[in-house]
Amino acid sequence: MIYERMLKQALSDGSISVHSTVLVVCGGSFERELFLRLGFTDVTISNLDEQYSATLAPYKWSRQDAENLDYGDNTFDVVFVHAGLHHCYSPHRGLLEMYRVARGMVIVIEGRDSALLKMAKRLGFTTDYEIEAVSSANFESGGVGNGPIPNFIYRWTENEVLKTIKSFEPKYVPDVHFYYGLRLPYQRFRSTPRRVLRSMLLLVGPAIELLAKAFPRQGNEFGYAILKGRDLLPWLSEDSNGNVVVSKKVVENMGRIYKRVD
Repeated sequence: MIYERMLKQALSDGSISVHSTVLVVCGGSFERELFLRLGFTDVTISNLDEQYSATLAPYKWSRQDAENLDYGDNTFDVVFVHAGLHHCYSPHRGLLEMYRVARGMVIVIEGRDSALLKMAKRLGFTTDYEIEAVSSANFESGGVGNGPIPNFIYRWTENEVLKTIKSFEPKYVPDVHFYYGLRLPYQRFRSTPRRVLRSMLLLVGPAIELLAKAFPRQGNEFGYAILKGRDLLPWLSEDSNGNVVVSKKVVENMGRIYKRVD
């Protein structure tokens, strides 16, 4: 799965280790099993839903709103979310809160706003609102802000991710790595009363899998890993105290170049 592949890649290239401090937002038992399986030792799993609080040992639990985290800047080595930001009132704010409290890396797995997904919506394989999450929680939670109202499923593009980070962090060259995967909802459709849709999925599923292999960005799984604070933008530098400042000489040179172009 894409989430395990991303974590293994980060472990392999040394971006993180199993002893890194990890914060999971919008998490629960799924994330507990994932990080336990990979051998992580220092993980805090957070959510607005208290139902997970007693079942996450050996990891720590914290009640946190992903859009307003209680932690200070650069608190955790890694901040992770899997299919949780689309439950926020503002997924962008949730992403930026993750970025703020991360010291080294942010890992996100959400949906991608692709042409294939748009086609899936037209055919009825998926929707824009996550009604099932609320109905499976007895219409009491599971929606936007973990409330009873079904959330809009915000799906990202690469450019949206980059623009969001560039706006929030204008000092560094964005270092973002994108990952793609496909996960067809065979299990969910086995129990659906809509037999036509179930039959259609079984019929076209193999073709969709071939298409996703040829065009990976069309898959319905979309992950991105953001590495923090690597290279300053060319018009910035560090002073003797380590503060980031504008390099006047570079800016003046840039001004002369623009004048020649004009």
